[in-house]
Amino acid sequence: MGERTLPLGDMTDFAFLFPGQASQFVGMGRDLYEDSAAARAIFDEADEVMGTALTELCFSGPREALQQTAVTQPAVFVHSVAACRLLQAHGMEPAFVAGHSLGEYSALVAAGSLTYREGLELVKRRGQLMQQAGADSPGTMAAIIGLDDEVVSALCRQAGEAGTVVAANFNAPGQVAVSGETAAVERVRELALEAGAKRALELEVSGAFHSPLMEPAAREMREILQEAEIRTPGSPVITNVAARPVGHPEELRKHLIAQITQPVRWTESILSLHANGVVRAAEVGPGAVLKGLVRRIERRMQVISAGTAAELATAAANIGTGQSSRL
Repeated sequence: MGERTLPLGDMTDFAFLFPGQASQFVGMGRDLYEDSAAARAIFDEADEVMGTALTELCFSGPREALQQTAVTQPAVFVHSVAACRLLQAHGMEPAFVAGHSLGEYSALVAAGSLTYREGLELVKRRGQLMQQAGADSPGTMAAIIGLDDEVVSALCRQAGEAGTVVAANFNAPGQVAVSGETAAVERVRELALEAGAKRALELEVSGAFHSPLMEPAAREMREILQEAEIRTPGSPVITNVAARPVGHPEELRKHLIAQITQPVRWTESILSLHANGVVRAAEVGPGAVLKGLVRRIERRMQVISAGTAAELATAAANIGTGQSSRL
């Protein structure tokens, strides 16, 4: 069955959601590049800023290269911004924006707090620094499925004798990612299964993201972000750290620094969006990870995917602006 379309004439109850790492795939963004001059300009500028053929890695891989954090983060960001620009060109300006981890940078570009080039420069350094932190302080992450948030947090404290481990991503009810030193993460997996978890799966990551092991990256990003110009957003940003609408540039700056070592409060973020009147959203960028999470968090919120040329054309055709759906 085709995806249900949403009439988008009134955007007051609409949000843009931006994915983070784990949404990348070989071939991402190729159809946008081929169909749209605006998207081509965004991808071509990315190659210039990155000093490498990021576009070729997005379109052709290899997968192993695209999985590297220093590549993954800018790749997902560029795809997301390209899709966002095409939606905005057709009159879509959301009432709120939110992004999962890395996706918060895409959200800030969408809201006008950062220019595309400024955001890409920051994401480039963020990816490099987080990859380096992962190499210097090896760790891992695991997805714990089927336990309450509080139980997973308690298990992390219990496993602390094996090393550093924290609850890192509160992605949806019954779905929490833990992050830290490998032995401690393994201990949490064991304890979680003993506590009745349905699954406790090690994740394919290059570091212990959103944990104290990322502190070296956070320190360097703090210096970089202190120099960045962050403007008042045109739409409030639901940040990972606060899980509520934030509109002050200095608060946004602090949250971008903090989010590197603090948990992603995605469940609370979606509930905050709904409490602020959002009942419809678009996942802007590669994949449909966030769409699945929202379905588990708040079923009264409808989410459409907006990452491919076909998905964007469908969204544009339902705005009611009278413009062509050709992107």
